[in-house]
Amino acid sequence: MTLKEKIRLKSTTAAIKGALKVLPKISDEKWLSIVRGRMYKLKKQEERDFMENLLVNLKKKVVNVSPQAREKIIMNLVNNAMIQGQPRRAAFAKKHGINPPNHVVISPTMICDLKCFGCYAWQYSKKNDLPYDVCNRIIDEANAMGIYFFVITGGEPFMWDHLYDFLERHNDSFFQIYTNGQHIDEEVAKKLAELGNAVPCISLEGFKDATDARRGEGAWDRIMNAYDVLRKHGVIYGFSITATSKNSELIVSDEFIDLLVEKGVFVGWYFNYIPIGKEPDMSLMPTPEQRDYRRKRILEIRRKKHMVVADFWNDGNLVNGCMAGGKNYLHINVNGDVEPCVFVHFAADNIKEKSLEEIITSPFFMAFRKRQPYSDNLLRPCTIIDNPQMLRDIVAEGGAHPTHEGAETILTTLAKPLDDYAAAWKCCADKAWEEEYDRYTESGQRVAG
Repeated sequence: MTLKEKIRLKSTTAAIKGALKVLPKISDEKWLSIVRGRMYKLKKQEERDFMENLLVNLKKKVVNVSPQAREKIIMNLVNNAMIQGQPRRAAFAKKHGINPPNHVVISPTMICDLKCFGCYAWQYSKKNDLPYDVCNRIIDEANAMGIYFFVITGGEPFMWDHLYDFLERHNDSFFQIYTNGQHIDEEVAKKLAELGNAVPCISLEGFKDATDARRGEGAWDRIMNAYDVLRKHGVIYGFSITATSKNSELIVSDEFIDLLVEKGVFVGWYFNYIPIGKEPDMSLMPTPEQRDYRRKRILEIRRKKHMVVADFWNDGNLVNGCMAGGKNYLHINVNGDVEPCVFVHFAADNIKEKSLEEIITSPFFMAFRKRQPYSDNLLRPCTIIDNPQMLRDIVAEGGAHPTHEGAETILTTLAKPLDDYAAAWKCCADKAWEEEYDRYTESGQRVAG
């Protein structure tokens, strides 16, 4: 780090810490006016709604979290990732002609104590874990590119022996952890509050009956208790949920969201069921009509509820289509295979054999990049279920291989059903795009056509 960079870091850090002290004293109305004044570059109303929802709710939360969590959210997630990391990101872009991803997803372990239908994680043991030194190298290499935000998934991350040492070692980075929530008790919540640089997001299936039916009796009660102890110790936390044909309407209902808001949940991540893994079932995919209903409800939730929500399939307009292939993120599985997406189980390279920089600029990942977005309609962002022929072409061009037995079915036996689904969704999505998103005035107001 040059002297100029050190001075800049010191002055920025001092300014941010000063802002942290006065933040609790700023009224919601004043904060809202500040937020809106900084969003003039966002042309689309949906972008402004999302950022306003995020920043207003974040302000409410950081006032009530542990001092360590408050500092790490601002210093790691805002300062390091968005400000101090920018020169490194610019250097990467100058060298390669592309930006590095803004986050990396890692599955360091696949062990799990639950046996949910359709999941094969219980078949793994600790001997299959990604080596700890490799996990550390991934973070170090990512930091060198200006990446400071990471997602830990699995398996069950709280069963990974190295989790707390890992979070402490990389205390200048920020982590989101997808978890089943069964291991979060008073002791764990207290530890997370002390570390401050991790947000656990607990997986749900719906209400108690649906969650216990898939995850085992008592799972719901343990999750609710986890939320209680996390709030008690000042940890920010969230939920994740997979939309299926069976729960699609329920999981975006006022009743469901209001319960989670009451529990103090800050963020919710919506996934669309994808027919991968053990015993894929096309009938579990939400219908095009259900998917569109979920899209509309999430826009409404952002406007009306005190919670940040995002949908990885319906928010393509916020991220300019697909995020995979290193454009926004990538996934490193427990074997070290570097996949373009957590749902695209194909890889051409392994992190044990190559650097992160080499893989991000590899032919396989560049095959994604040069095609993105795959459609002018950003409500059709996905190569798997919206543009399935695109995935077949990319896998062939990039010389990628399946990363587990049965992964190839998404390209073979399920090809025709996925083509049919994509065609049906195209009709629904094109209508929505034309009516709601197609063109904007300079001020960001929608114009029909």
